[in-house]
Amino acid sequence: MSLSLSQATWFTNSVQAGFVVSALIVSLLSLLDIYKSSTIMAISACVAGIANALLILEPGVVLSLLSRFITGMALAGIYPTVIKFIATWFKKGRGFAMGIMLSALTLGSALPHLIRAVGVQFDWKLVILMSSLACLIAAVLFAFVLRDGPHQFSKTKADVNQLGRIIRDRPVMLANIGYFGHMWELYAMWGWFFAYAIAAKSTGLGLENAALLTFLVIAAGAPGCVLGGWLADRIGRCYATTFLMVISGTSALLIGLCFNGPPWLFITIALIWGLTAVADSAQFSAAVTELSDQSMVGSALAFQMGVGFAITIFVIWLLPVVAEYLGSWRWVFLILVPGPFLGALSMLLLRREDRSLLLADGRR
Repeated sequence: MSLSLSQATWFTNSVQAGFVVSALIVSLLSLLDIYKSSTIMAISACVAGIANALLILEPGVVLSLLSRFITGMALAGIYPTVIKFIATWFKKGRGFAMGIMLSALTLGSALPHLIRAVGVQFDWKLVILMSSLACLIAAVLFAFVLRDGPHQFSKTKADVNQLGRIIRDRPVMLANIGYFGHMWELYAMWGWFFAYAIAAKSTGLGLENAALLTFLVIAAGAPGCVLGGWLADRIGRCYATTFLMVISGTSALLIGLCFNGPPWLFITIALIWGLTAVADSAQFSAAVTELSDQSMVGSALAFQMGVGFAITIFVIWLLPVVAEYLGSWRWVFLILVPGPFLGALSMLLLRREDRSLLLADGRR
């Protein structure tokens, strides 16, 4: 489509925006706490697959962005719902189970960079077709194979006041603020690390393959999520998330210092950052399933993710603007540093709350 950089950014941000709008509507209407998880996920996967497939028709920039927006709306019926679904199967080891699920999401997010790195070329229509087919296969699995586990949550009725109850719930909102700080950092780092590595390479850093490094940095989060889940179930959600956010925030702070080398230090910091930036993600959601009113878990998760993804839209847009203003990518990741440190502070405050004993079987 010969897109400009700003137009290309909105191909990502349209998905994020659709997710945000849909997640907040779902939370307001309590849909995830009224209807069966498998039904919502099946319908949402179908809609996502069909909306995604519309791109094959080459409808032009405006309609393509609308297709992306609708796809994002549909994904809001899957991501928070599957988190709630997993929670019905695990009371003990919930953080570890959710960490495994997030590790799959992380590895999937990294794979396009591996394809770029090894130089494999696919017709773009085939990519769209296969991803849409995957959505439809998922819809069949959701509808006919998956069933809620033994630890089911209470049902509720649509009540627009529930959103206010979520916002006024201090422990839940402290967990949410931790998540918001995490999201301030994560998707902007994932979305722009390849551009950052290319810029560093152009200054003579000595990177052999920026796409391969980007794949490794994002994919490092897959074992990181499993490690984060294991850690949270043993030392507590608050301590685990704080530990991981301090490391990821420090990595964002340091990486600009080795922008010009040495390469081994740049790569080491980047891999540590990739490992820790997403490792805590599932634990904020696990915390919400444990702290929320058990009839409002779906709504609380949708609210958490809706606001979190809204934050990513702004930061994904902001980084290239700042890079252009500064004339270099070197220091742009400093913008991400406050997020994880604010999130860490929020989780330490949560640990002081009496209700934090509900976290991870008392391992708060």
